[in-house]
Amino acid sequence: MRSPFTTVEPYGIKVILLDRDCKIPPETEAMLQALYSRSHQSVLERIQEISDDYERARNFMRKFYIGYGHKSIGDCASLTLFVEGASILAVKAIQDWRLFSGQESSTRYIDFSTQKIAVPHDIDEKTKRKMQEIQEKLRQFYLSAVPEIREHLRKLFPRKKDEDKNTYERAIKARGFDIARGFLPAGMTTKTSWHMNLRQFADELLVLRHYPLDEVRQLAESAYKLLSKEYPDSFPSKRYKHTEEYYEKLMKDYYFKSSDLLSDLSSDHRFEVVSESINYSLVKRYQKLLSARPKKTEFHHFLAEVGSLQFEFLLDYGSFRDIQRHRALVQRMPILTPEFGFHPWYIENLPSGLQQKAKELIDWVTKEYEALKVSAEAKQYMLPMGFLVPCRITGDIKALTYFVELRLSRFVHPTLVEIASKVAEELTKRLKKYGFKLHIDKTPHRFDVRRGLQTILLKNQ
Repeated sequence: MRSPFTTVEPYGIKVILLDRDCKIPPETEAMLQALYSRSHQSVLERIQEISDDYERARNFMRKFYIGYGHKSIGDCASLTLFVEGASILAVKAIQDWRLFSGQESSTRYIDFSTQKIAVPHDIDEKTKRKMQEIQEKLRQFYLSAVPEIREHLRKLFPRKKDEDKNTYERAIKARGFDIARGFLPAGMTTKTSWHMNLRQFADELLVLRHYPLDEVRQLAESAYKLLSKEYPDSFPSKRYKHTEEYYEKLMKDYYFKSSDLLSDLSSDHRFEVVSESINYSLVKRYQKLLSARPKKTEFHHFLAEVGSLQFEFLLDYGSFRDIQRHRALVQRMPILTPEFGFHPWYIENLPSGLQQKAKELIDWVTKEYEALKVSAEAKQYMLPMGFLVPCRITGDIKALTYFVELRLSRFVHPTLVEIASKVAEELTKRLKKYGFKLHIDKTPHRFDVRRGLQTILLKNQ
């Protein structure tokens, strides 16, 4: 019989790897870890007791889990949910969690023309039909624009003799999606994986079941029921009234309220440092660490004690989706409205023959938005992702440096490159004299055919 574990013993220290084939449920694996705090017994002995019997493993969990009394046990095991057919708005809600891990369908690499488009379920039928009409016009523009954009790009960036044709075409296609994605409505459906530990799933679903969007509330309730059926000890049915009321009020009164975010701005792309808390005596102490850091090397997390910077800026919703993936940054979720205008980059990079049509389409969508008598939260589903939203991010030096070095690149969407460049300027202005330096792309706006290599293919392709 195959052993349920593998061990190595450097200098007499046992390092043990559990075999995934031994069918130990995540909760039981978490409990095996937690028992280290209550007993000197080796995990090798405990695992032998349960590795051959799935039901015994579940009973083992029930025997020990309840009396342990610590939420931290849920940190010791993880699982993955796969979410398909949710709107981009709903997926952003799922990902608005600092310990979220997962992958989402990319509007920069995948054709979204055939995806279904969601509308809120909790609005009247007449409003639904109007939203669907608006969404469909945006889809039709996307459909007609994509081939024209690609042909336009081939003329702007003709293939060089030494460039592989397939790689070149993938790069052209990706650049075309960069432009066209600004016209996709936020109600477009997508897919995401959702990987976290048991504790984080329970904590996040508690918040999401009070989310301002009905789609997200229903998704959260369904996910909790699914997990509760499979892992009843980690996802109990009991709820606490005062906790539920607290999150209900938080989501209603604070979550999408952007009146305190750039409320005095117009669509002038204003970018501002609104808060700084840097301890420069500590920065000076770490001067050698700042100056000696090589390329592709992150700062150690203890440098977070140096302090942080807070930025406010306008960014299109499409690129907000990219910056939101930086979990180390504290971010506010913006509400998508036409208030700050449509990012001009998406129109300026269209073929000249499409630019006027695009302007007329955006003007029409804005007027229809204003005429609809439903909540601003619900109306997000009909708006294209090229509209500007107010963003606020707060980050320490480590988090901001990682963000800048990853996003200030020719492979990143140009509207996000613009923001990353400004963050880089502010960091450099404050820290350069202490040896701080950034390892960044010197030509971040250049078209690079190597972007066509950023794909996933079968080995024989």
